[in-house]
Amino acid sequence: MGSWTLDDIPWDRFDRNKLESDVVRIVKAASLVEHNGAAYAHHLCRIFADDPEFQETARRWGEEEIQHGRALARWAALADPSFDFAAAFARFQDGFKIDFDADRSRRGSRAGEMIARCIVEIGTSSYYTALREGVAEPVLQEICRHIAADELRHYRLFYKNLDRCLARERLGRLARLRVAIGRVAEADDDELAYAYYAANESARPYDRKRYSRAYARRAFRLYRPHHVERGVAMLLKAVGLTPNGWLGRTASRLAWGAMRYRARRLAKAPV
Repeated sequence: MGSWTLDDIPWDRFDRNKLESDVVRIVKAASLVEHNGAAYAHHLCRIFADDPEFQETARRWGEEEIQHGRALARWAALADPSFDFAAAFARFQDGFKIDFDADRSRRGSRAGEMIARCIVEIGTSSYYTALREGVAEPVLQEICRHIAADELRHYRLFYKNLDRCLARERLGRLARLRVAIGRVAEADDDELAYAYYAANESARPYDRKRYSRAYARRAFRLYRPHHVERGVAMLLKAVGLTPNGWLGRTASRLAWGAMRYRARRLAKAPV
């Protein structure tokens, strides 16, 4: 599946003069979330216990997610030599708990699980594209280019398996849309907030609202309309709706407006 390794990254081009402290903070957090890919792969293998072909695909996907985490962690350590990735990841795993051993999807069906995974890949491919376009440091740009391409391929992988699931499960467009919207809403759950906390400010008590806001404030400023437009089109496709035409345009305008509104509120909120 993967076509690159850490040896393909031009580490010698790292330019400390082009660092932004806010970017370093969110990259540290992202390294923890990505490195946790093996746990999600394990969960998918439990859900698809009778499907060895997809299990193998899920394991390879998990390995690629771990590689993303390693690349981001190595860059973060260059940017901040005091960053102890192993200690931060241990804190993250200790504090962010999900039942990865469950053999049933929280989405109610295997098709629902694939829709949720598609939504995650939409978010990550958009995020790393926005990050690559929004920073000046050349090594981080290259890492993000590779990761964004991987996440787009992962979306296609889960979308393909979604088609297989829908051939056996009856899940209408409205039900699929509910799953998608529900997973989008979960972007405000503890995962990113706790990752930000574990990577950057673990000496303080954890405050979900504080650290969710801290992460989002730094991440949202990177997005531009074309990132949102592309993400909305991929979401509509995943739920069985036509991404082109008035529906896509209207949904994109609403999503971009909502993101700008939240970004403005975050900018005014207390640190």
